[in-house]
Amino acid sequence: MVQRDLRHDTRLRIFSGSANPSLAQEIACYLGRDLGKIRIKRFADGEIYVQLQESVRGCDVFLVQPTCPPANENLMELLIMIDACRRASAKNITAVIPYFGYARADRKTHGRESIAAKLVANLITEAGANRVLACDLHSGQSMGYFDIPVDHVYGQPVILDYLASKVIASNDLVVVSPDVGGVARARAFAKKLSDAPLAIVDKRRQGHNVSEVMNLIGDVKGKVAVMVDDMIDTAGKSIVGYSFRFQATFKF
Repeated sequence: MVQRDLRHDTRLRIFSGSANPSLAQEIACYLGRDLGKIRIKRFADGEIYVQLQESVRGCDVFLVQPTCPPANENLMELLIMIDACRRASAKNITAVIPYFGYARADRKTHGRESIAAKLVANLITEAGANRVLACDLHSGQSMGYFDIPVDHVYGQPVILDYLASKVIASNDLVVVSPDVGGVARARAFAKKLSDAPLAIVDKRRQGHNVSEVMNLIGDVKGKVAVMVDDMIDTAGKSIVGYSFRFQATFKF
């Protein structure tokens, strides 16, 4: 297999949306490249205008645009960026979406609900993307909503390296899942930490972004608790979980 040298590949282009330009700049610097020139502006009525300021004909284009708040603005901007690249005859278009918005709406939990994750996947595909690169999706099944390849990368190695730098004794560590639905994720994380013990927060969700902790399953007393979650929105359940575990006394 012939590996491409990305630092000297003239066919590679990296463009940033307005969601997180500093992240895109760091990615480009790591690859030893400059960000592509792109013009993005808003009209008075809120419409988004996108124009590439350089040729991408026959190029492999990477568009860095997480759909973080404001989610709808950033998603629409990404779609227009993809469309601009497609109409400029880019060879391949990869949407780099570190935070994939609407991922939580990946199934119907009540009647007459939308599966917005599938809708967003369709929009990105129809706009002209050839590939999607996402980080720590809310659930793995979201990859199946796309009719194009999806590269799902994980931030777990970075977090594990950070915890290793803290030199915490394995018998002082406990991994905590903030809810029952995240047990599999927390268990996999605990295995990477010398098979650390697991604790689970049993909560009742009163509504969207509103939850109440009922029980704590597992021993956290006197231990360093590491809470593992896939998405922090208002941080409501994390804060409630932390305050509940403080009553059980743990180190931090």
